[in-house]
Amino acid sequence: MPVPWFFLSLALGRNPVVLSLERVVGPQDTARCSPGLSCHLWDGDVLCLPGSLVSAPGPVLVPTGLQTELVLRCYKDTDCDLCVRVDVHLAVHGYWEEPEDEEKFGIAEDPAIEEPRNASLQAHVVLSFQAYPTARCVLLEVQVPAALVQPGQSVGSVVFECFEAALGAEVRIWSYTQPRYQKELNLTQQLPALPVLNVSAHGNDVHLVVDIPEDQRFGLSLYWNQVPGPAKPWWHRNLTGPQTITLNHTDLVPCLCIQVWRLEPDSVRTSICPFREDPRAHRNLWRAARLQLLPPRAWRLDAPCSLPAEATLCWQAPDGGPCQPLVPPLPRENVTVNKALEFPLLKGHPNICVQVSTWEKQELQECLWADSLGPLKDDMLLVETRGPQDNRSLCALEPSGCTPLFSRASTRAARLGGPLLQDVQSGQCLQLWDDDLGALWACPMEKYIHRRWALVWMACLLLAAVLFLLLLLKKNHVKGWLRLLKEDVRAGAAARSRAALLLYSADDAGFERLVGALASALFQLPLRVAVDLWSRRELSAQGPLAWFHAQRRQTLQEGGVVVLLFSPGAVALCREWLQDATSAPGAHGPHDAFAASLSCLLPDFLQGRAPGRYVGAYFDRLLSPDAVPALFRSVPVFSLPSQLPEFLGTLQGPAAPHPWRLAERAEQVSRALQPALDSCFRAPGTGRGMGPEAEDRT
Repeated sequence: MPVPWFFLSLALGRNPVVLSLERVVGPQDTARCSPGLSCHLWDGDVLCLPGSLVSAPGPVLVPTGLQTELVLRCYKDTDCDLCVRVDVHLAVHGYWEEPEDEEKFGIAEDPAIEEPRNASLQAHVVLSFQAYPTARCVLLEVQVPAALVQPGQSVGSVVFECFEAALGAEVRIWSYTQPRYQKELNLTQQLPALPVLNVSAHGNDVHLVVDIPEDQRFGLSLYWNQVPGPAKPWWHRNLTGPQTITLNHTDLVPCLCIQVWRLEPDSVRTSICPFREDPRAHRNLWRAARLQLLPPRAWRLDAPCSLPAEATLCWQAPDGGPCQPLVPPLPRENVTVNKALEFPLLKGHPNICVQVSTWEKQELQECLWADSLGPLKDDMLLVETRGPQDNRSLCALEPSGCTPLFSRASTRAARLGGPLLQDVQSGQCLQLWDDDLGALWACPMEKYIHRRWALVWMACLLLAAVLFLLLLLKKNHVKGWLRLLKEDVRAGAAARSRAALLLYSADDAGFERLVGALASALFQLPLRVAVDLWSRRELSAQGPLAWFHAQRRQTLQEGGVVVLLFSPGAVALCREWLQDATSAPGAHGPHDAFAASLSCLLPDFLQGRAPGRYVGAYFDRLLSPDAVPALFRSVPVFSLPSQLPEFLGTLQGPAAPHPWRLAERAEQVSRALQPALDSCFRAPGTGRGMGPEAEDRT
């Protein structure tokens, strides 16, 4: 039976066409017939002797039509020959003759005569094939049940596969029965002189096997069929005879097309685009897409192919929350790639970003002015809405929504509604956009923050005065208390100077408890630890990807480090992204920040930005050192708890204590981890292939 395969054939000539050829595996000829019929192919070929016409003794099966189809008969993955499949349509021809005595005198029919009329029909159908220098004849035995025997009616067809033929050959096919009751059917067909292009995947490589006769020369070109815009050539070569071209799976994009033509003047070129529905090609396209800033206020999305996505402007607050879409001034519309698009803004602002997303999820986000206008500002965005009769209203864009300035809500915008309105009226706010529907204003909040800090400083001065009085009254007691306070302040300053974001894959409950124990132990040191176990509510509200973006940005801006905890599940997720398996990635839990963060982590490692910002770690008995993907070994990777001193020293950075103090802290962390480690390995189902040790235990 035919095996489904992806084959494309390019027929080149005066009238080029594109054929989809089915792949038939194995050298044996076969026959199959329509439902209700039974058929059998005789072994070996028979003599091609049609014989003379004879009269039908009654209803007989005869061929009434011939149809052919080109297929590929393959003996190995890349060893295929062109083959002709023949479909023979059959019908019942002739009637039973009524005896004259029965017609005249109405004599009842003899049951012995009636029995053959209710029997099934059987026929021997001969197929004769000629294609220089080949000539063959095969015999098909077909049987039709009595229920389908209706004189003059079609009963179905029988399919023979297949007669091998050469490219460009002229084939002739005859069909008749033995004995022959009617003139044989015949069909003549000219096979195209076509190179056969086999596209198949082998691991990380894609093979383009071009089957071209050795005496013919063709040109082969790979190009990006960009819409809009002209095709962009990517690869070109002139070929003579069979060739195999190997592509890496990362080179595939949906608009990658193949063009073939004869190397002769004014030859017709034929093109196909076989990767339009390939999931790997669509993933590669998003990875290759880049947002770029074009001065003074324009942007462009660079990509090899058109993207089925929409773009919109959004406002990114510095607190790391989700970027809030701005319906005015840029409504959602389909993205036109490789084309400069103007922002309908009066002024630029570092908090204005561009989101490119599909209907399923956000794919890209860039705050395009971050380099030219500096980091994000703590400005309040005011949205002015204009209605009929010059009715105007102002609201402030906050994470909870657009808050009216004069409302009773307990938000910063509601408390500062009056001063913000005065800032707009006095021109202290920057107008970003203005039209008949409304306007956007960015109002600085620095003076309000300074006012709040002035109150804090006054309270601090008052507290200092009280402490000075206490020092005068109880000098000795206060000295000891100040010494303790000094140590606490130093520890607190060190904790604020170094932050650590823990990322892990939630393999099971035991591993989550182990991660929680590590996070709690690190929190007791001069470290500020962020882990999704302690932020479930934020994860549910923001989503893993937005939460990770916020935590990563804050951690790196404060000079912290991102810790990748490798486990069997984390390694499997990394390999799934790196090797890009043909199956779609599996679904992950709603709180799995590690899976959501891979799309943002991998570019840092691929572009060499990871050292100094990332650290890897794994637990001794859960994973072997070789299991960590090679890409992530560009940063220090520590084994826990055996390398705890080095791990803690790297986390604390310049604020790390003396080696003897570091060893004491490592011992404390090790004692805190031990119960969770023992519990993790006692949990049922933990020995699930976590390195060689786990395999020995099973």
